[in-house]
Amino acid sequence: MMKALLIIDYTNDFVADDGSLTCGKPAQDIEERITEITKEFVESNDYVLFAVDVHEKDDPYHPETKLYPPHNLRNSKGRDQYGRLGSYYEQLQQSKNLQVDWVDKTRYSAFCGTDIEMRLRMRNITEVHLVGVCTDICVLHTAVDAYNKGFQIVVHEDAVQSFSQSGHEWALNHFTAALGAKVVRKNS
Repeated sequence: MMKALLIIDYTNDFVADDGSLTCGKPAQDIEERITEITKEFVESNDYVLFAVDVHEKDDPYHPETKLYPPHNLRNSKGRDQYGRLGSYYEQLQQSKNLQVDWVDKTRYSAFCGTDIEMRLRMRNITEVHLVGVCTDICVLHTAVDAYNKGFQIVVHEDAVQSFSQSGHEWALNHFTAALGAKVVRKNS
């Protein structure tokens, strides 16, 4: 079975203390695990895709402009990968690893308005592993689209987090109950 890792929105704006839409400490606490999973996929020569939210300042046509403060603005440090994952991403960029990609996304789901499905299908990938933030927003919407497109889904419980603990827990249950996803954690 061919698999891919989708790293969703693990950026400074969503994770750092001074991020404009931060999940804060809960998201910071998964930094080591996300980086570890990413390295495992890279070392196994599996496909790794950074799916990263991007917005234009004061975009009157984007629905999130009314819902959230400005975040992940194009060409801002807020869009950089957070912490150790950011440093590791820079190393991967320098090595020009062809199994690692970056995709800008403008909606909650990484599939919406992107060519991610095509990239996965070209590589005969049937299973997607999800990590990042927010469990009950972008990770959830990506999982729903992956389900609707027929991919098998694995969510790494110890590598996702959200603004809301109750939303996070609800989404983890929803992944298994409604999407048939496998929810895993290290040593499980």
